[in-house]
Amino acid sequence: MHNALSLDALRALDAIDRKGSFAAAAEALYKVPSALSYTIAKLESDLGVALFDRSKQRAQLTPAGQLLLQQGRELLHAANQLQNAVKQLDTGWETELTIAKDSIVPNAPLLDIIGRFLQLGKITQIKMTEEVMAGGWEALQTGRADIAVGVSGDLPKGQFNMLPLGEAEFVFAVAPHHQLAALDRVVSTEDVQHYAAIVVADSALDAPKRSSGLFDSRQRVIVSNMRAKIDAQKQGLGIGFLPRHLVGNELARGELVAKACSIPRDKIPLYLAWHKQSNGQALNWFSQQLASLNWQQIFQPTNG
Repeated sequence: MHNALSLDALRALDAIDRKGSFAAAAEALYKVPSALSYTIAKLESDLGVALFDRSKQRAQLTPAGQLLLQQGRELLHAANQLQNAVKQLDTGWETELTIAKDSIVPNAPLLDIIGRFLQLGKITQIKMTEEVMAGGWEALQTGRADIAVGVSGDLPKGQFNMLPLGEAEFVFAVAPHHQLAALDRVVSTEDVQHYAAIVVADSALDAPKRSSGLFDSRQRVIVSNMRAKIDAQKQGLGIGFLPRHLVGNELARGELVAKACSIPRDKIPLYLAWHKQSNGQALNWFSQQLASLNWQQIFQPTNG
């Protein structure tokens, strides 16, 4: 089936509208006016509609011409994006890069790096997802992510580049109006059994799920990310361990109260990881930028 539309015809229509006349548009497109007039006349003939009202001194777009121009510009933009993406891919820059950020990692450092990447002008779509515990490794292994920030636990051998970022320290914290806040001794295992625990669910879909910092409790409220866990504990819905680097402000403002607890909760080593076989330019850029951050300072516990 013959399609009357072509990118050349749409570019001609766009130039005429922007430049205000056939002659100026022809000059901008490095064409002779007669060639431009022929292109538009043929387009009108093939479509069977008038695109310009020529009854006035200056040719004006008809409603059909305005509709074609509006949607045609979207096609031109898409064509330019596709052309640039193909050229970019040929030079080694990926069209898309997915970063899997563990829920324990703050957003700000990654967003700063993404902001710097956008200034490079590369047509690479950046996607940042949030994972919990085994979910980060699974995202890498299944191809859901190209690079993972803050993965922990058992480290896969051989297939990934891995860079240690630092250790996350945890604090047992409750809302100031929670019953345990007024306790004037170390919180014991028996104490926590009477209250609901707030738990972040492992985001792995198929891989064996991990548990971290769990203890026997009367009830459990399961949330999908660390921010929701912090908010739930601030409201007094339950208790649990929280990453100290994420709740320093809440502790300082008295929105959470740190309690000494007899239940052990070790520090967790965190890693940056990406496939050894992957060598795209965007992945290389992000791995270098992420590796250069002062993660020890990012995970540094605050005086809360």
